[in-house]
Order: sequence, then C-alpha cells, then structure tokens
Amino acid sequence: MDNTCGYNIFEALYVIVDWGRGGKVIKTAKQHGILGATVFLERGVVENRLLDLLGLCTVKKEMVLMVTEQKIAFEVLEILNSKYNFDGANGAIAFCIPVAHVYGARCYENVLQENEEGGAVKTMYRAIFTIVDRGRAEDVIDAANEAGAKGGTIINARGSGIHETNKLFSMEIEPEKEMVMILSEKNTVESIVSSIRNKLDIDEAGKGIIFVQEVSKAYGLR
Repeated sequence: MDNTCGYNIFEALYVIVDWGRGGKVIKTAKQHGILGATVFLERGVVENRLLDLLGLCTVKKEMVLMVTEQKIAFEVLEILNSKYNFDGANGAIAFCIPVAHVYGARCYENVLQENEEGGAVKTMYRAIFTIVDRGRAEDVIDAANEAGAKGGTIINARGSGIHETNKLFSMEIEPEKEMVMILSEKNTVESIVSSIRNKLDIDEAGKGIIFVQEVSKAYGLR
C-alpha cells in the first residue's frame, strides 16, 4: 500500500541550536501545527581564532528535523525565528528544504498547489551534504572554508555502501561515517564542492559522497 502524501507540498524544516535547546524548539513547533520531530546530536564548527587557540571552536549542537506541509513549515519557521532570534549572534540556524515525497506520515486532504509565483520558491542558499569516513569531517570543513564557506555541522552516521565494507579476519566491518552539512550561497556552491572533491579525492571509489539540495528559506546565515 502506498502511504505517500504525494498530493501535498512538503518541506523538511531543520533547526540547529545549542545542545539542550532542541526540546524547547520542538515544544514551540508542536504548538503551531508540527506533528512530530527527530533530534540529532552533532558538532558545530565555527571560525574563531581565539576559540581555536583555546581548543573550543567545536561546540555541541542539536539538530531538530521536522517534516510537514510547506505552508505550516514556513509559518513555524517564522515563529521560531521570532522567538529564538536565529539572525542574532547565538549560533542558531534554521532552514527549509523541499521534500519530493513523504512516506509513513499522516496525509492531509489538501491537493497539490503551486506557490504564488507559479513555480519553485526562489532562494539564495543551498545545502551541501558530504559523507566521509569518520575522522575526515574536519578535512571537509577545512576544504570548504578555503573555498569561502563559513563553517559547517558534523553529524555522526554509519555507512554500508558497496565500497565501504572492509574485512578483518574474514568478518565484514562497516566503518563509522560522518556527514558534514554546509549551508552556502548559490554563487559559492560550485567552488566549495570542487574544493572538497579535490582535497578529499571524493571521485575515487569509497572516498565519500557529496550531494546538494535547494534551501527554501533560511535564518541565521550571515
């Protein structure tokens, strides 16, 4: 049975905040129409020479992921930004990414509609996702920063691709992975991706994967 909510426009709403604040974000979001959320623990990497000297440039973060109808997502994004001031200097970021299909979620009766402009939402940003072996995320950040990025978010993951499985004493081992998420203006995406590809040999089998997604709306990017 097909449980896809294909007759609606959906968005994935991401909110990245300091560790311990994710619960407050979820509570506010649920009060305004969000049905559920998932929290990921991660590390945020910021550029600060003093913090770097003190060894404090990596901070603990929580990423809250919520998938809902586009109208609700945009409304909740505005409410969260008003309440938590993502455009301030608190290091919080919030953005939306279009979702093609949704499976396993509650479906709504509204039919698919185009936005007021009759097409896709126009934005200035894109999200660059890079998945590499554990321990190489910092290299991704360094390569991206050299090409104009302003930092990124590191998320722990585990891979099981055909090239990533090694054998140790005849046992298959799946190495842990790290996913780096970088938000960038569209005009710098190509140079950032090229820098990561070249410095980490991404085009070689088993070295990693990069994919880029459009960002519908974003707050906290400076």
